[in-house]
Amino acid sequence: MQSLKDRILREGRVFPGEVLKVDSFLNHQIDTALIDQMADAFYQIFKDRRITKVMTIEASGIAIAYPVARLFNVPLLFAKKAKSSNIDDSFFVSSVVSYTYKRSFDILVSKRYLSPDDSVLLIDDFLATGEALTGLIDLVEQAGANVAGAGIAIEKGFQPGGRQLREKGYDIRSLATIVAFEGDRVILKEE
Repeated sequence: MQSLKDRILREGRVFPGEVLKVDSFLNHQIDTALIDQMADAFYQIFKDRRITKVMTIEASGIAIAYPVARLFNVPLLFAKKAKSSNIDDSFFVSSVVSYTYKRSFDILVSKRYLSPDDSVLLIDDFLATGEALTGLIDLVEQAGANVAGAGIAIEKGFQPGGRQLREKGYDIRSLATIVAFEGDRVILKEE
């Protein structure tokens, strides 16, 4: 998606540890027009699938997943990173390691909102090592539901997550793929 790629090249900042900051338009301050374009791109990619839910992890994925769910006219479900007092004890749980925060945490979804009848489109802002996406897949599969596909805003193609999950048969589509960082420069895959 060219408009996303242009913003990455213009505003993305490379930090130590192969971290790309895109907080000026994607995951802190949000460019709503760009998010709507991304949602439309994901809708066009997956519109021929039977989608009953769109799912992400709180918090950064929600802004992207919400307009996708709206276009499919299905509920948006997000995995919580902590069990609050208002969640009952009936939930699916998976453990993930955050690439950005360098720590492990559990994600959970109430069993009330995910069933074997569901066909779930997963949406997230980044794909690097694949931990978050693997955790989401695990939650869907614990429910006996179908993973219809995964839409990723930005994939770090030089890290193993996308390749490994595709080799397992998951249909993962990324709107922009980074092939390398050269100093503070982002090198994107040309389609």
